[in-house]
Amino acid sequence: MRFYVVKGAADACGRGCDSWIAAEGQIDAGAAPRFRKFLRQLKGRSLPIYFASPGGNLDQALAMGAMLREKPTIARVARTVVNECGFEAQDSDVCLKLKQSGRELHGALWTRDTNCNSACPYLMLGATTREIAPDAVLAVHSPKVVVHFRGAGTPSREMRAAATERGLDRADRMLYNYIEKMGADVGLLDLARTIKFEDMHILTREEIARFGIDRRELAETPWLFESGSRGMVRKIVTQRDEGGKAFRLAQWRLFCFNTEQFELDFQRPAVTSSTFPTILISNSGSISEYFKLAPLRSPGFEFWGLRMTRASLQALASEPEFDLSETSQGQDGRRRARKTKFSSEGLAAALDRLLATCPPAKTTAPVSATGSRESAAK
Repeated sequence: MRFYVVKGAADACGRGCDSWIAAEGQIDAGAAPRFRKFLRQLKGRSLPIYFASPGGNLDQALAMGAMLREKPTIARVARTVVNECGFEAQDSDVCLKLKQSGRELHGALWTRDTNCNSACPYLMLGATTREIAPDAVLAVHSPKVVVHFRGAGTPSREMRAAATERGLDRADRMLYNYIEKMGADVGLLDLARTIKFEDMHILTREEIARFGIDRRELAETPWLFESGSRGMVRKIVTQRDEGGKAFRLAQWRLFCFNTEQFELDFQRPAVTSSTFPTILISNSGSISEYFKLAPLRSPGFEFWGLRMTRASLQALASEPEFDLSETSQGQDGRRRARKTKFSSEGLAAALDRLLATCPPAKTTAPVSATGSRESAAK
C-alpha cells in the first residue's frame, strides 16, 4: 500500500479543503509501520484520507485503524488521479515511482466505482468520521488464514485444519473487539462470516448505515464534469426515504446544446403510489423552476428534465446549496411534500469545463425539450 499527499483544486476534497492523503493498493505485511512513519512525517497536518484498496493483511489493517483513531480523522473512499503521471497509467511503473517518491503531488479525486474491500472497511472504522460516497463500493468477506509451520516434518491434514480453525477463532475475536472499540456494529462481522473468502459481498447503503460505517441520512457527490463522446456534469445522491427503512439513489445530469442552452435531468426511483407529481428546484437567489416529467422510461425509474440558460445555471452555482421540492398526491387524496437541501459544491468549476466542450450559440430555433431529453438519456 502506498501513502502520499496530494494537492488539488480549491475545494477538491470539500469546502475549504484542497489537500488530502491518498492510501491505495493492497494492504501488505509491512503497511502499518510504513503508515506510522508517513504520519510522523506529516508533522501534525490534519488531512482527510482517501482509500482505494482491494484489501489484504487483516492484522496490518487493524493496526493502521488504531493509528487513525489517535486523533480526529476523516476517511473516505476515492481514487486519486495524479497529474504528474501525465499520459502514463496510474498503476504504471513510472506513476508508482512518483507516488512512492515522498513528494507532494497534484491531482483530483474520483469516487465512481472506487473499491474499499475485504480488510479495507475495517481499517476505515478507525477514523472518527467515515464518509462513503453514494457511488463508491465497500465489500466484505470472511477472512482467510494462512498457516505456517516451523520445524522439521510435514504437518498432517488434521494439524493444518486445527491450526486454521484456531486462526479463524483468533481473527473473529480480534475483529469483534476492534469493531466494538471503534463504535461500530458487530453485525458487520456476522455478515462477513457468511461470505466465502473467494466471494465478496457489496454492502448496501442500508448496511453501511446500520453497521455504523457511515450513518448520514444523505450522502452526495460534488458536481463533476465527465468527458466522453458527449461531455456532461453529474451529481449522485443517496438519501434515506421518508419511511426511514431504506435509501434511494438519484442523480442529476447536465448537458449543453450550445454555450447558452442547457438541460438538467433528474433521475429518481419511480413513484407509483401517487399522482400529479411535481419537482421544483430553487435557491435563496433567483432560481425557482419546475421540472417536466419526460416520456422516457427505465425499469423502476423516472426521468425529469428542465431547460436552463447559462445565466440560470450560474445563479444556481453561486449559492452554496439549493432546494429540491418533490410533491405528489397520495391515494388518500392528500398532498405530500418533501423538501431537501443539496450542495452546489463543484458546480461552478464543472460548468466551466462543460462550457469548453459546448458549440457556440446560434440564432436558429431552439432544440425541442422532448428531443433533448431523449438525447440526454442515451
